Amino acid sequence: MASHTPGAPVFAPPADLPDWALRSVDLASTRLGAQALHASDDFFAEVARMLNPEPAQFVPGKFDTNGKWMDGWESRRKRVAGHDWALVKLGVRGVIRGFDVDTSHFTGNYPPAVSIEACVSESDEVETLKAATWTEILPATPLGPNSHHLIECASQAAWTHLRVNIYPDGGIARLRVYGRPVGGLERAAPDALVDLVAMENGGRALSWNDASFGSSASALLLPGRGVNMGDGWETRRRREPGNDWCVIELGAPGIVERIEVDTAFFKGNYPDRCSVQAAFVSGGTDRSITTQSMFWATLLPEQKLEMDAIHSFTELAKLGPITHVRFNIFPDGGVSRLRLWGKVAPR
Repeated sequence: MASHTPGAPVFAPPADLPDWALRSVDLASTRLGAQALHASDDFFAEVARMLNPEPAQFVPGKFDTNGKWMDGWESRRKRVAGHDWALVKLGVRGVIRGFDVDTSHFTGNYPPAVSIEACVSESDEVETLKAATWTEILPATPLGPNSHHLIECASQAAWTHLRVNIYPDGGIARLRVYGRPVGGLERAAPDALVDLVAMENGGRALSWNDASFGSSASALLLPGRGVNMGDGWETRRRREPGNDWCVIELGAPGIVERIEVDTAFFKGNYPDRCSVQAAFVSGGTDRSITTQSMFWATLLPEQKLEMDAIHSFTELAKLGPITHVRFNIFPDGGVSRLRLWGKVAPR
């Protein structure tokens, strides 16, 4: 008998993200160190797949020893009382704005409902987390088949771990946890040189004028170097006067000593030049801060950039402690990473 060859993968379409998600980062990104720690059951599809940063795929004709191969977390059919659940460690402690509970490709095997609880824990040990005090941050919410479910969260607290409950069983292709990182720079040594805008340190892309290709400006703050040209902030080709920009909030007030601009993988589309403005801001909204940013002092005057290279700048204006920067690129293009190396300002 001829062996069956699986068909070509079918990839799930991207979610149509609302503004609250676009202005957030995925706290459950494995790029930030998030982990699926444990599941009550993942017989059909291991729970770690639920945090895969790539879109969920369906491969016709692909089976494993337990049945149809599914790209996500899938438990077996429950024949006893209760429901299935999974423990997730967020990549960085953060305030959660909402979720994308994605059931793409799960049709007759999706959970009818989901709820999510959260806690703060220094330990990732499963038994410790089972005994932790959990707070419900998403009450039981209906789910449908083969869909992105974008659900807002009202909690204002910062959390480190989640317990994802599905009722009673079934599969979730992907879980995205949109929120704002709350870093640990308050524990940094006084003389330590740290990246003040790193996402894991609480840095946040507050606004940007364009992100036509791929990721938002938040990608500038991800750990490590970019892995390809899609792993960075890239704007459209500008056909009018002006330049592109983004506004970034530091993880804590600090004094910047060195700026790194990495154009990894951007070759025919890197910006010709860049500059950085900065200010110490207290109060205001994201919108009002963005408006103010046009008039901030210059921290780094315009500098030439090269393709696919790390640029390091140490000749910076002495502005003292700052809380926000406006990163300008001229006239447009793509940048992989931005690093602001400095020291946390004394409190």
